[in-house]
Amino acid sequence: MRSRPARHGRSPRRGAAVVELALLLPFLCLVFVLAIDYARIFYFSLTVENCARNGAVYASQDAAHALDQDNISRVSKLDFPSQLQDSSLNVSSTTDSTTAPTWVEVTVTYNFTTLTKYPGLPNTTTLTRTVRTAVVPATPTFP
Repeated sequence: MRSRPARHGRSPRRGAAVVELALLLPFLCLVFVLAIDYARIFYFSLTVENCARNGAVYASQDAAHALDQDNISRVSKLDFPSQLQDSSLNVSSTTDSTTAPTWVEVTVTYNFTTLTKYPGLPNTTTLTRTVRTAVVPATPTFP
């Protein structure tokens, strides 16, 4: 069988392309929003890790800095986006001075919320990062 020539320069498959786009557009939009949320959670996990590292570096300067909870929290929050600093970003630190080098551990947690609610997936995820480092002694000890 022979196909009929197109009238007025139109392709006979033009309607099929519109139907295919109409069927695939919701799926493509879902994949796009999923990609945005994946990029956001990756960004926030790196940011939370940097916040914990900043607090640990500050606390490792000496024993006085290791016990200064307020400044450890302040320094930890410096890398976090300023518009979200008053949100659910929590900083805690513990100091272990029972061992020969004194250790400080800084834990940063953030409750991440996705842009949309996906069926079967949780809307919020808690991101937690802990950095443990030795505190520099006030005077060096030599064996």
